[in-house]
Amino acid sequence: MTITSRVIVITAALLLTATYYFPLWNIELEAPQYPEGLGLSIYINTIAGQHPGDLEKINNLNHYIGMKRIHPESIPELEIMPWVMRFMLLAGIIVGILGKRSLLLVWLLLFIAVALAGFYDYYQWGYDYGHNLDTENAIIKIPGMSYQPPLIGSKKLLNFNALSLPGTGGWLALGSFTICATVWFREWRRGKRRRRSR
Repeated sequence: MTITSRVIVITAALLLTATYYFPLWNIELEAPQYPEGLGLSIYINTIAGQHPGDLEKINNLNHYIGMKRIHPESIPELEIMPWVMRFMLLAGIIVGILGKRSLLLVWLLLFIAVALAGFYDYYQWGYDYGHNLDTENAIIKIPGMSYQPPLIGSKKLLNFNALSLPGTGGWLALGSFTICATVWFREWRRGKRRRRSR
């Protein structure tokens, strides 16, 4: 890879540091009785309310429908993900230093695998919380009703509209991948042109 491409890859890999400071994903809940809205921000190592007290309010609402309380410290993935992201960040920097297009492709494929695993885990987490309800002790009981938030996009849950979208950290991680994928494609085309000119 060219020096410029190497610098761009290293810079894009460093963008992943943003995932330690900004949420990867946001879930917003809108309802008439909460005009200011409620929301959860999923960080790389914790889950927090978007506003002070939101997590406790959501946990109290979950109690009415028999949903488990959300305790970030009881979710093992939140302890693993910082290490996974650290590996991806360091691996991206090493790829940029070594400057090999084949290694960049491996990094991109690994990035896709990590993202797909994260989406699957998020789906499973939402499914567990939304379907495995304590219906015996629930105050509100609606037969056949589940409360799984959408993986992405919006969904009606009782009188709440749930909106699930990437957070700032998630968008920056996507930007890191897109930049590196563009660099790989440009380097691949450059190599192809070079082989034709021989």
